[in-house]
Amino acid sequence: MLSQTASSHSVTVGLVGQPNSGKSTLFNALTGLRQHIANYPGVTVEKKTGRLDRNGRRIELVDLPGTYGLSAFSPEERVVSQFLLQDGAQALVNVLDATQLRRGLMLTLQLLEMGLPLIAVLNMSDVAERNRQPVNPERLSAALGVPVVSTVGRRGRGVEPLTQALDDMLDGRVRIATRLPDYGPLEASLTKILEALPDGLRTRWLGLHLLEGESDARSLIGKYLSGEELERVLEVATGQRADFAQRQGISVADHIVGTRDRHALEIEAGCMPGGQPGRIPLSERVDRVVLNRWLAPVFLLATVYAIYHTAIVQGYELTHYTWPLLAGMRNLAAEWLPAAGFLYDPLTRSLALWLIDSVNTLLNYVPIFLILFALIAILEDSGYMARIAFILDRVLHRFGLHGQSTLPFVLGGVFAGGCAVPGVMATRAIPDPRARLATILTVPYMNCLAKVPLYTLLIGIFFVDHKGLMLFFIATITVMVALLVARLLTVSVLRPMETVPFVMEMPRYHLPTVRGVLRPAFDRTWLYIKKVGTIVLAVAVVIFVLLNLPGLSKDERAQFDQRAQVSLQTFHASIAGNPHAERFQDPGILLDALNLSSAYRARRMNLSTPEAIAALDARTEAAHPELFAYIRPGGGDRDVRGIQRALRQLDQERRTLRLEMQETRIVNSLLGRVGRALEPVTQAAGFDWKINVALLSSFAARESSVATLGVLFQQEEGGAQTLEQRMGAAMSHEHAALVALSLIVFFAIYPPCLATAIMVRIQTASTGWMLFSIIFPTVLGLLLASAVYTTGVRYQLDALTMMASFWTTALALLLIIGLWPRRRSTPPPRLAEDTGGA
Repeated sequence: MLSQTASSHSVTVGLVGQPNSGKSTLFNALTGLRQHIANYPGVTVEKKTGRLDRNGRRIELVDLPGTYGLSAFSPEERVVSQFLLQDGAQALVNVLDATQLRRGLMLTLQLLEMGLPLIAVLNMSDVAERNRQPVNPERLSAALGVPVVSTVGRRGRGVEPLTQALDDMLDGRVRIATRLPDYGPLEASLTKILEALPDGLRTRWLGLHLLEGESDARSLIGKYLSGEELERVLEVATGQRADFAQRQGISVADHIVGTRDRHALEIEAGCMPGGQPGRIPLSERVDRVVLNRWLAPVFLLATVYAIYHTAIVQGYELTHYTWPLLAGMRNLAAEWLPAAGFLYDPLTRSLALWLIDSVNTLLNYVPIFLILFALIAILEDSGYMARIAFILDRVLHRFGLHGQSTLPFVLGGVFAGGCAVPGVMATRAIPDPRARLATILTVPYMNCLAKVPLYTLLIGIFFVDHKGLMLFFIATITVMVALLVARLLTVSVLRPMETVPFVMEMPRYHLPTVRGVLRPAFDRTWLYIKKVGTIVLAVAVVIFVLLNLPGLSKDERAQFDQRAQVSLQTFHASIAGNPHAERFQDPGILLDALNLSSAYRARRMNLSTPEAIAALDARTEAAHPELFAYIRPGGGDRDVRGIQRALRQLDQERRTLRLEMQETRIVNSLLGRVGRALEPVTQAAGFDWKINVALLSSFAARESSVATLGVLFQQEEGGAQTLEQRMGAAMSHEHAALVALSLIVFFAIYPPCLATAIMVRIQTASTGWMLFSIIFPTVLGLLLASAVYTTGVRYQLDALTMMASFWTTALALLLIIGLWPRRRSTPPPRLAEDTGGA
């Protein structure tokens, strides 16, 4: 029947396995789809599907959440059991970790009891052989009665034999005769339960599930049975469960687990006759150092500092090469756009250059992100990311959070480069309601990818010699604040909620592969670039409109026009009597000369060698032979040099007028008025109206803060200075570094962006908690930023001293609260047994 269906219709195949079995890696190898993979249990929270076309047949492969069993204890287990019973899977591929065979078989036996055709996949077989614990696939196939294929998913080995075995099974060329555990005295009770169930639900697993008395059994069968039928089945299950416990002196659940474990042990012994289980795995030996009670925090902090120092310091050096390229593209675009007027530019030109400046400011940080993402991928691929979760779990419980809060924090950017949206979404895997809500409200404090450009900008201006130290400060201070806020929430409004224990598994260490590092690094960088090209551009358009409305008043425009006329009259008077003066009586030629001078100056600023300058001169002269002599520095006779001096003076007056005019327009704009209205509130933190405008624009998208600053601290027409250079020149007052520090503190705690706020609303199903996630961080961030700035100014402290004082104070408060004795409401977290090794 399966082969007939398979040959004429698409087939749904479920990919099932325990966490860290390599299931998602194998899914990518089979389908060619890309998916975030990390060595932390529960990365696959929702099922993911991919298409596999084989011999004219379409196979829909469903990557189900990693789960240790099919009970109803965790959301992952419920998702898998409901899918297998209700969503019409026609076959299963069960991925087993070859180094953890006995534990993996506990899930395999439950899947076999589902009654679906199944292929067992022995993944990581190379690691098992390296550990001198090889598994014989033929013997395992004979013991289970199903096909068994050996694979190495990380390297793509065994994928073709697996797809061929899947074809054979779907075409009916493989005879499957599953060998299931014999539950002895429970078999009679199981038979009675199966007789009470209708044909479509008559599976050994469901019968055993009902006998165990699992809480979700009613919901699993309720939709298929009428009220009377349901009550009759549950009555039979209750009676048989009580009768068995009375006769055998053991609960049904304990008997089932014990029987499966003994059966799995027998299978393992028969499939690993030559194994040497006494060897201590390499991963365990490494963990004795890395997870040592005293060394673990030191090693973790050193790792974080090394990541930031490498990514920021070395990555920032690369921006010296990328910026000239971006500036060159901007200048090229400026030449293709409608020409600039003496004072007023065409709208097309103004908007296009605004958008280019916004995008260029952010694209300049691509090298930093590429290095940062590669380093984070190394942590994930090696297995150390899960160790970070374990180390932090010891701290999280002290502050009312859960071990599974670590993954949302990592996705949100506990190092940097994450995103709060998937971080908030990942909290669905947390079974503890109190810790889940506390995690949702604190994930936005992490250093998401969008915050990094502003950090990098300010550090590149005011903390050039302390880049790594400042990024370390940012990374740790956000975690400190998040933990303190979580503790505040869990001892107040969230205190009545219940908590549950947490069990986690340590994956083996792996040597990172080049593909495993470069692919996620490029994928995440490309995601950033796409966001710059979509959301940031949209926000830039909105900001452009808000900064240009209502525009200059009639009187202001008249004043600027009058000053422009004076400058033009002065120019013509200065060249009166010059043989070349007649050429510049034409306003069009004069404007062309001024625009050419700006473009030439901008291009020449990015050149450093005489050869490059000579080539630029040759190209410019060939394109503009009649004007080049008047803008080329140091060329021509006395009359030409006279024209050059007059043009330079007029060009300088024109640039000054344009900058004053733009500043007047921005100050009087809608957004400028809001920024100025907020100055009485933000001046205690050292923020002026420009910073306020940048912060307001960043609510839609964090990257927009830097893009907005890039145009507020604008350069003159034809300039090629970086934003760091422009802001550094504008913010050169005595307390500028303190302003930068207070801005960093505020931005680190700033409310979630619009997308994250919407996700908070979805995950909490509460508008109140969404508003809280916006208002509370705003107030807290402003208070802390004001404390940093006013304290530094009052006591004449430099920014680094103030940073150290603030960090030390936060750490002391964290230690006092974290170490304060308290009664645990849940059992301490523990590690799942892991006998495998690298």
